Amino acid sequence: MLKQIKSGLLTLSSAGLILLGACGSEKPTADAGENSTVPAATETADSAPQASSATTTNQSGHNAEPQAGGQVVESGPYHLELVTEKEANGTHIDFFLQKGDNHEAIPGAKVSAQVQLPDGTQKALDLTYDAEGKHYAVLLPEQASGEYKVAILTDINGEKVNGRFTFNR
Repeated sequence: MLKQIKSGLLTLSSAGLILLGACGSEKPTADAGENSTVPAATETADSAPQASSATTTNQSGHNAEPQAGGQVVESGPYHLELVTEKEANGTHIDFFLQKGDNHEAIPGAKVSAQVQLPDGTQKALDLTYDAEGKHYAVLLPEQASGEYKVAILTDINGEKVNGRFTFNR
């Protein structure tokens, strides 16, 4: 009798584990495109959104369509877009900080970039606002080939809005 109870509990436990495994919480990610080196939008452990070059919709229902052809992060009412362009003396970084469904530019923010170079070293950059282009810009004077990880840190009148991006040079 005791053997039958143990056998029944073992069978029940095994079935429960199989069901738990089948009900995993892994989220599928959107395809970021054939030529893209950027992962689809994801949330990391510290809840900072990751960039995506694919069209996605964030939790607040905003369309994350790139406005300037770059990588996009939608954070609440904010649209963050990073555009990088390889130049002879480094990489030109344009950052579009916009708000609302109409993507209105936000000119008065403090914007900085924390860049991890391909060799793992860190570089901090302050971006300046280009009123004519309605975006923030800076030149990253690095020419090493490989993956660059960029954390854009913004302060909009005391409100912190951050995004994480990657690009290859």
